[in-house]
Amino acid sequence: MRIAVTGASGRIGGEVARLLHGIPGITLRLVGRSAARLPRLEGAETALASFDDAEACREAFTGADAVLLVSAGEAADRLDQHRTAIAALAAAEVGHVVYTSFLGASVDAAFTLARDHAATEEMLRDAGPAWTALRDSFYADVLLDFAGDDRVIRGPGGTGRCAFVARRDVAEVAARILRDPAPYAGRVLDLTGPVAVSLAEAALLMTRARGEEYEYVDETMAEARASRAPYGAPEWQVEAWISTYTAIRDGELDVVGDGVAEVLGRAPRTLEETVAAPL
Repeated sequence: MRIAVTGASGRIGGEVARLLHGIPGITLRLVGRSAARLPRLEGAETALASFDDAEACREAFTGADAVLLVSAGEAADRLDQHRTAIAALAAAEVGHVVYTSFLGASVDAAFTLARDHAATEEMLRDAGPAWTALRDSFYADVLLDFAGDDRVIRGPGGTGRCAFVARRDVAEVAARILRDPAPYAGRVLDLTGPVAVSLAEAALLMTRARGEEYEYVDETMAEARASRAPYGAPEWQVEAWISTYTAIRDGELDVVGDGVAEVLGRAPRTLEETVAAPL
């Protein structure tokens, strides 16, 4: 069985590649934009391709029985990139695609990037290959990035709750499904942590886990825009950043899914476990 892993130079793709590496009967193909950034895994095939290069993608996917399609990085043309990659998957006659989507993906989701994931899932349904969508919650590991150097999480999240998921759990689920994808064909799995917490509670758990004080500051919408203005980011990206918090505030992420337990047969990692040793 040949499994191709896109985004193999990133955290999710790289961890999936490491989990699959060396398993008897699996030929691993690492797909990325830069050979220098791909993990060094003995015996693994490599293919250079970006999601805006249809021919390179088709070549990278040809011969693969299953492909992990890690969603493209945040960009104004993200959907176009996904469209190109999915067309290449179909042209290469890939057997099964596992896609890293987002919890509650829908065309009217508060989190603006979740709308892209909904559109991408629709593309996959129409493309031809069998597919599985992993709808990940926000990553618990990323809470450390939310906090920044001053260990303060700022955003208009109010008292809304989110069951933050560990990147390692997402990677383990993806790796397990890629090895035997047929039982999960056409499935949408919600991957979350074991409990939903507010951002203030998350900051307290981070403090306990890491031995240094974290804090959550609930911003107004005006304050959120002002605090992000110095980055000079385009409007769509500012909206995405802020909607991370408004989606939590509005209850869209107050979901505890059973996808991790179903696939792995164990409870998801806790937020404390994850931030103590993030991926």
